[in-house]
Amino acid sequence: MLAQHPQIFVGEKEPRYFVPEMRLRDFRRIPETPKDLDEYKEWFAGAAPEQIVGDVSPAYLWSKHAAELIAQAQPEARIIAFLREPASFLRSLHMQWLQSYCEVETDFKKALALEEPRRRGEKMPQNTYWPNVLFYSEHVRYVEQLRRYRDRFPRERVLVLIYDDYKRDNEATVSTVLRFLDVDEIPIRVHRAKPTVEVRAPRVNSVLRQLIVGDRGVAGALNRSIKTLTPMRARQGLLHTVRKRVVFAEPRPPDEVFMAELRQRLKPEVVALSEYLERDLVTLWGYDELG
Repeated sequence: MLAQHPQIFVGEKEPRYFVPEMRLRDFRRIPETPKDLDEYKEWFAGAAPEQIVGDVSPAYLWSKHAAELIAQAQPEARIIAFLREPASFLRSLHMQWLQSYCEVETDFKKALALEEPRRRGEKMPQNTYWPNVLFYSEHVRYVEQLRRYRDRFPRERVLVLIYDDYKRDNEATVSTVLRFLDVDEIPIRVHRAKPTVEVRAPRVNSVLRQLIVGDRGVAGALNRSIKTLTPMRARQGLLHTVRKRVVFAEPRPPDEVFMAELRQRLKPEVVALSEYLERDLVTLWGYDELG
């Protein structure tokens, strides 16, 4: 939605330049993850001199290093953090990691239970791109994450948004962001995000990517032929089409019993966040109704 604003340039999503935890090992994509500051700047080469530039990389909140690296590169940056009810967020994140070839355990409850064995180097997916993103609990340590930014940027340069507010009133939230960015408040068309999908067969998903996009030398001569004859963007488009027909499905309803258990486990984090933001998220997110 911000990309519609003439005073704002939002380049391709997720350069992830300031996340060394994910740059060490990344899957092939177009454009490629920047390797240095010059390559990073190329992501925004289309920006006009008078536009402000936006980098949309959700991993900057999770990363333990991004806040410091961003402050070093641009101490005048403005930071926008978007927070979602943590149990629902983790369920969505699990489905995202299945799509992104990080996770292979399709059962959400089992995937969360694997965190401790994986920390010991056990039961980690063999070909996962980002092993450390599978430590799910680290993604919802919201207070710890926000403190990393507020330790390095003035309070007025860090805006924390709650996803429920955005769902309830898109326009009001966008207006808040435009004021925070100090640009003109103009009407912006509501843009619907792509719906979350469920991955029916993560191993098939991974093999398809290796075959079509050309990762990790799979399929020998056939793989080399595809890479030679078909540009990367076309291969990525083909991958998306095949996955949509063969691999993806509508998400099944969540296991409400387990979701309640998970919320009980996460309640201390929600209480701490409520105190930190001076807002009652315990009630907003229904954590006051837990046994």
